[in-house]
Amino acid sequence: MKYDTVIIGAGMSGLAAGIRLAHFGKKVCICEQHYREGGLNSYFDRHNFRLETGLHAMTNFVHKGASNAMPLLKLLRQLRIPYDALKLREQRTSEIVFPDHRLEFSNDFAVFRAAVDREFPSEIDAFDRFNQAISEYDINQVVDTGRTAREVMKTYFHAPELCEMLLTPVMFYGSPSEEDMEWYSFVVMYRSIFHEGFCRPAETGIRHLLTLLKERFLEAGGALLLNSKVKRIVCRGGRAIGVEAGETGQLIEANNILSSAGSVETGQLCSDPPPAEQLPPAGTLAYFEAMIIPHPEFDFHSERTVIFFNRQRKLAYRDPQDLCDFNSCLICFPHHFQFLPEDRKPEPMLRISVLANHQFWHQQVKERYDVAKEQVFTRLLALAEEVTGAVGLKENMLFCDAFSPRTVSRFTGHINGAIYGSPIKLRNGRTHLPNLFICGTDQGFLGITGAMMSGITIANRYLMV
Repeated sequence: MKYDTVIIGAGMSGLAAGIRLAHFGKKVCICEQHYREGGLNSYFDRHNFRLETGLHAMTNFVHKGASNAMPLLKLLRQLRIPYDALKLREQRTSEIVFPDHRLEFSNDFAVFRAAVDREFPSEIDAFDRFNQAISEYDINQVVDTGRTAREVMKTYFHAPELCEMLLTPVMFYGSPSEEDMEWYSFVVMYRSIFHEGFCRPAETGIRHLLTLLKERFLEAGGALLLNSKVKRIVCRGGRAIGVEAGETGQLIEANNILSSAGSVETGQLCSDPPPAEQLPPAGTLAYFEAMIIPHPEFDFHSERTVIFFNRQRKLAYRDPQDLCDFNSCLICFPHHFQFLPEDRKPEPMLRISVLANHQFWHQQVKERYDVAKEQVFTRLLALAEEVTGAVGLKENMLFCDAFSPRTVSRFTGHINGAIYGSPIKLRNGRTHLPNLFICGTDQGFLGITGAMMSGITIANRYLMV
């Protein structure tokens, strides 16, 4: 059978694109290398605990009945998924912690504004102008102005630490570039975090969302091939004609190919690859993350949903020289959302992420790798206690797990384990072949909502004909 489109990867962007195409009668097949859908945002069971590989919090929260122009509602409308089906639960409050200042925020922007007014009273008028400019920015017109977030913020603020604090959540949640972000990407992420907010699907978290997407795709007539890794994109006559997938390398023919594997990774899959100089650089920013489940009665000393911590007055967002950078971190509590009494809440858990040196983690032999992993985990326990004020986290652990950049590369195929992909994004989704497209992280759409919107955008723009 020849398909209209074959999609590489059953992550958020691939599933969303597949749903959109199938709704319009297109014959579409998704090839997923794993036994379960989800990609970077999936889940697994270990020792009777269910763990999620990617989800900390969804961004872009809006209440039902908000403007249909809001990204999440626009997304759900195109996927034909009712708002109530997601069972979204809002964050409690989150916090940005620096040496001399703390800024709490929630899905009520007034909370964030009040915190800025308290900590930086001389900057509040500039802060209001800054947010007005961000609100009025037309994110539908993707124009590279050459400006960076730091450059723009300097035209508004006199307090360097406020700029660093505003950058920290945005960069930790989506920047593939060191030290700074292009202004457009910053605006998109800032709005999704601060103007809209964090949320989480109730019931089973990411599994609930993935089940909705998979069922919608299959109901619309799509074909989902699990355990079907794409080994090669077959090219002839300057076009992609299909993919070789699965253990046998079966050729699956298609008029178009849509890949969520990453721009560099997709190019390398092609039997007729682009010249190396035409490929964007591979990403280098990677993370080490630990997931810690303590006894249910353990006191975390924090009711925050997410904590962004930086020990210095300036954020060092770059590939660290050491194993990991322990001067900054992101801590998330998946059970600290505003769940309803009837909800099935996730296990009490602390997830802590730090920037990691991707070269070290990929180059070590197993013995040295295991020793380093244990050393980093011990330091992360101490860092979590320092940030939260909790005591005895190690002694009260029921279960723990951790992953390094090497784990991410092995599981996802992302070069260097760079979750946010290449620092150079292909905004139009086009590649060196006229019928081969990319979606997801390397198109420049970030987060769960952004990934799904990416798949829909490419489907609408190129694959409906």
